[in-house]
Amino acid sequence: MKIATWNVNSLKVRLDQVLEWMNNNPDLTALCLQETKMDDPVFPAEAIRAAGFEVAFAGQKTYNGVAIIARSAIEDVVINIPGFEDPQKRVISATIDGVRLIGAYIPNGQDLESDKYQYKLAWLAALHGWLVQELESYPQLALLGDYNIAPEDRDVHDIRKWQGGVLVSPPERAAFQGLQALGLIDVFRQFEQPEKSFSWWDYRGFSFKKNAGLRIDHILMSPALAVRCSSCQIDVEPRKHERPSDHTPVIATLD
Repeated sequence: MKIATWNVNSLKVRLDQVLEWMNNNPDLTALCLQETKMDDPVFPAEAIRAAGFEVAFAGQKTYNGVAIIARSAIEDVVINIPGFEDPQKRVISATIDGVRLIGAYIPNGQDLESDKYQYKLAWLAALHGWLVQELESYPQLALLGDYNIAPEDRDVHDIRKWQGGVLVSPPERAAFQGLQALGLIDVFRQFEQPEKSFSWWDYRGFSFKKNAGLRIDHILMSPALAVRCSSCQIDVEPRKHERPSDHTPVIATLD
């Protein structure tokens, strides 16, 4: 079983890329998408199902939007964080082959003086509180998505350029560590990885060509699921495509 996460930065633009990538990874069970940027009435569910996949989704026009595409049945779908009032569509949860998947698009925060940064911290606190309950209900759980947090300096191409901004601020990193304190394991770091392994590169300044990126897309797993994880990798190939997303997929293999 393989599970993956990918911020596609507009599914309308990249549906063909997503379906091609799924077909090129026939052992992939489920893919969590972020930033679909499509309201539900125009979501391409029929096209995805016609390609042989199941799909669950929650979207809004122009911004945000999450989905899960799977080869197996998608069961017990929950949208957003229960009890946290939020008009933005940022979370979708479902059970697939006995594994609880939570696909999340964590807010960016914009800058440290912005109301959006305070929203991000409140959002992360709500996520943390909800996960306490979810981990009790679902021992086999994975939290996949665009976290908009680079948890360590080695997850940033040049930390000097990012210090004092979002994605690397101490409160954001503390929130990430808080998720780990619940027992969730960053499975990418369970394995030896190449230096300067990133999942996002700005479109500007030839960032991808220079590998001037950040690792902000993560798969965290409960202990009971992490012991089944035999590998976790970043697939950089989709970032080389014409009109790519600025993110690329992260894939975890479960035995």
